[in-house]
Amino acid sequence: MADLIALLRPRVTDRESFQEFREALEDQVPGIERDIAALSKEPGDRTLIARLFRALHTIKGDAAICKVEVGVMICHPIESVLSRCRDSEILFAGLLPEVTLLALDRLELTLEAMSTGRSVEHLKLPELVGGLEGIANARPGEVAARTARTIEAVTGFKPLHAATEEVYAADAAALPQINLTADLSFFRTLALQLESRSPLFKGRTERILRLARETNQVAGTPADPAQLEAAIYLHDVGMMFAPESVWLKVGKLTEEDKKLLHEHPGQSAGLLERMPGWSGAAQMVAQHHEMPDGGGYPAGLKAPAICPGAKILAIVDAFEAVTLKHSHRGQTRSLVRAIAEINACDNQFASEWIGPFNNVIRKMVEA
Repeated sequence: MADLIALLRPRVTDRESFQEFREALEDQVPGIERDIAALSKEPGDRTLIARLFRALHTIKGDAAICKVEVGVMICHPIESVLSRCRDSEILFAGLLPEVTLLALDRLELTLEAMSTGRSVEHLKLPELVGGLEGIANARPGEVAARTARTIEAVTGFKPLHAATEEVYAADAAALPQINLTADLSFFRTLALQLESRSPLFKGRTERILRLARETNQVAGTPADPAQLEAAIYLHDVGMMFAPESVWLKVGKLTEEDKKLLHEHPGQSAGLLERMPGWSGAAQMVAQHHEMPDGGGYPAGLKAPAICPGAKILAIVDAFEAVTLKHSHRGQTRSLVRAIAEINACDNQFASEWIGPFNNVIRKMVEA
């Protein structure tokens, strides 16, 4: 869930940049409203969906550049929803246009209140962002109900034309369906191919998968389990596009080596983006080397813009890497060293995930 303080008491950190963002948003909103009106007639128009996605992506990027954190927090889950629409996983129909317009309206009202120092509590921003995140991660058959609940939680009124689950189920039936078991089996095969390149990697996939699953469960399952499993399998597959002399290198990496390795999240995510139904996993993979303070790669995202699955993956992947690095010390000492290093990296990992991860590790050590 998003940072409550940032939603309940958003601050203007740079008055000039804040005003630039307001003006940029004013320029974008009319075009967005026109595209949404057109999509209500042709919800499957991929050109319109792509244009709408780019518009929200631009607003989120402008918000990040202008240090308007609340803008990033509102736009990011909408962008995720539109990514799923672009991948033909769900249709931009029913109440999705309405909740998108509601979110943009709330963003504009928030900026107006911030400019005069007024409270935003009445705008119900935590309910809005939490609801949008729920929609972004919902299964196709659950989207309608989650969207209706979000609109009611924010406005206090039930939607006048609430779409039913049956309508969304019918929409979902018309979309390309994924074979969950077959896809995950294929992804696992690719992960095992990566493992086979070095004897040090043996069992790596299953270890990371177990840690990620259990950490997600302890935290209340904010990341979709199937999408998270796919992300675990494929997050490092992009490494195989680089020379083995680079990604299996034991010594110090050169700057050129690092540049090559920094491309792997995009390459791995690109594979998932081209497969219907796996946009959530693609997002996790693309972001798993981002850091809460913006010091990660490839996009330099900060905490609010990084999805839960990527935050989990960042911790368990690093834990496995540190354990492997100190494996010559023996299993117990390498485990203790890895736990210490993970807990000492305040800026590298999302703080809200350290507790659930430690809980899982504690039980593992006790066992």
